[in-house]
Amino acid sequence: MSEKMLKFVNIGQQTPPKREITDRKEDFNEIYKEFINNKAKEQSSRCSQCGVPFCQVHCPLSNNIPDWLKLTAEGRLEEAYLLSQSTNNMPEVCGRICPQDRLCEGNCVIEQSGHGTVTIGSVEKFITENAWEKGWVKPIVVKNERKESVGIIGAGPAGLACAEELRKEGIQVTIYDRYDRSGGLLIYGIPNFKLEKHVVTRRTELLEKSGIKFVHNFEVGKDASLKELRKKHNAILIATGVYKAREIDLPGSDLANIFPAMEFLTASNKKGLGDKVQLFDDGTLNAKGKDVVVIGGGDTAMDCVRTAIRQDAKSVKCIYRRDKKNMPGSSREVQNAEEEGIEFVWLTTPSKFNGKNKVESVEVNKIKLGEPDDSGRRRPEIIEGSNYNVKADLVIKSLGFDPEDLPKLFGEDNLNLTKWGTIKIDFDTMETSVPGVFAAGDIVRGASLVVWAIKDGRDVSGQILEFINSNKKLKVA
Repeated sequence: MSEKMLKFVNIGQQTPPKREITDRKEDFNEIYKEFINNKAKEQSSRCSQCGVPFCQVHCPLSNNIPDWLKLTAEGRLEEAYLLSQSTNNMPEVCGRICPQDRLCEGNCVIEQSGHGTVTIGSVEKFITENAWEKGWVKPIVVKNERKESVGIIGAGPAGLACAEELRKEGIQVTIYDRYDRSGGLLIYGIPNFKLEKHVVTRRTELLEKSGIKFVHNFEVGKDASLKELRKKHNAILIATGVYKAREIDLPGSDLANIFPAMEFLTASNKKGLGDKVQLFDDGTLNAKGKDVVVIGGGDTAMDCVRTAIRQDAKSVKCIYRRDKKNMPGSSREVQNAEEEGIEFVWLTTPSKFNGKNKVESVEVNKIKLGEPDDSGRRRPEIIEGSNYNVKADLVIKSLGFDPEDLPKLFGEDNLNLTKWGTIKIDFDTMETSVPGVFAAGDIVRGASLVVWAIKDGRDVSGQILEFINSNKKLKVA
């Protein structure tokens, strides 16, 4: 074992410092500073090089974390990057937004032994940023171009990962996306303070330089049907993600100034990208000077409350029906939100929206946690007579996402769905009920993590390649 490792006993855990709270609330820049070279080596050297690396076991991509930590500790940074990117198409993204506290870092052996986890995500971000700076991140060099083509619907993480893997094999790839930029939720859903947009755009620009074609502002079912796309390509991948907001059916839901989370976040992100956004410019989707109430407890809710505080809201409250311990979002994001002045109203659920034309307050009820439900989480139960009003000029609903009705949207009645509205696939081949059409990412598994979307994109690329190599012919009715 290298003498550069196993230093967790003598060296304490240290994460990159955060910017001062007062400063970071004034802008949308990322809040974490980056490791410098020596600090990245030092923190990597804390790894215990486990015989069974639970960090790797609990990473959806099975990233070879102990080995690239060892390489980093030894100063072999180019090798560390090459190993990291061999299993991950977007290590710079995952290093920033993966909930490491629930995945790799949360299962680190030295964390369980009380020494504090290795700061895996921060090291991953460091070695990738260093690679970009040194020019080690290069476009794909295709050795043998092939004539077969694949059309990918959706330029989010699953679609981009699949496109890259297929392009490495010489396949001609065209990505169709309804938006004017590539990246999906990485661009329009996740705020800059977690993921600055240049991180995403330089990756998609690299894919363009690799020969992948992007067709933006393209809606399947409007600009072309799924059947028409099938005629153009040897195979199709549906990787649209899930964007339809879950609704909350309460009295007063039709009042003005009640919005789904993605509408609020997209307006903010577009404004940050320099776009003209009418509803933001006229103040409707701008939280400035308003009492803001966000309903929900996941990572998207944290994005909303932290965006509102940066827009200079008068107050920001997050209403969640369970307690802090049972929040589905990242504990780090909750901590960041608390530091920035967001008020969390735990064990509380909305029952009514009050107002004449616009929302003026939210009537809420207090909750107690009862017996566990089917998921194992304790069931929220309303405490009778506990209702009271919370002032609100702007309400943001962050209750999760459901799939759109793709068979109807795509004009393809033969595309089968599950009972949850996601696309039904053969889990061995990842092929849908329509021959030659595959699906991956959130449109199959439901709203999930970026790292799972990347894994699905990588997995489906192998299945599509096998389909193409088998010389199956698409049977388009």
